Amino acid sequence: MNTLLKKALAECIGTFVLVFAACGVAAATGGNLVATALTFGLVIVAMAYSVGRVSGCHINPAVSLGCLLTKRMNLTEFLVYVASQIVGGFLGGVLVFGLFKMADVALLGDACNYVVGGTLNAGGIIASLLTEIVLTCIFVYVILNVTDEKAGTSKKAGIVIGLTLTLVHLIGINLTGTSVNPARSIATAFAALIYNGTTDALAQVWMFIIAPLAGAALAAVLYKVLNTEKNAD
Repeated sequence: MNTLLKKALAECIGTFVLVFAACGVAAATGGNLVATALTFGLVIVAMAYSVGRVSGCHINPAVSLGCLLTKRMNLTEFLVYVASQIVGGFLGGVLVFGLFKMADVALLGDACNYVVGGTLNAGGIIASLLTEIVLTCIFVYVILNVTDEKAGTSKKAGIVIGLTLTLVHLIGINLTGTSVNPARSIATAFAALIYNGTTDALAQVWMFIIAPLAGAALAAVLYKVLNTEKNAD
């Protein structure tokens, strides 16, 4: 099998598992702070040491953008990764919510991301964008550092990344539900539309595409600046 195709399949599988398991827990528990945060972190650890050896386990367009901007991948790879992540996330969302519906299991939430405060006004939108930019910047900045070959932390990277994702979820769940991942937000927004007929999440999903990508770009800039200074010394 072509190498890029293998990577695409790995990214699709990884994002599928992330949305199926973590968003499934979020929906079933109504976004329980500890359970949801831990599940997102544990999924990343599990995938990092499985599909990670094939594709690097981005399973997030924001992470892939950070890698693109730091020249760890080319544009073709980036586009293939993002497409695979969106497809995998969509399949995971459709399956997990479909199973809940088939089993007639009452959910406490829908695992979607919404504007801070639940009101689409200027303050809520700005707060949501800033929340996601900052949280994604933290997450991607850590990833870029712990996966740097010069750092010598590659064997422990999966654990560090999983703990960081848990951290940003603990901070952000009660604000936006924590996205930091456009593929995850797109998946649950469409699943809510398909199974609940609600369009609220889909109408707001643009925030959870733009902000994580902006946060990833900021993380890449910080990484370049700080590493350049370090190398210069």
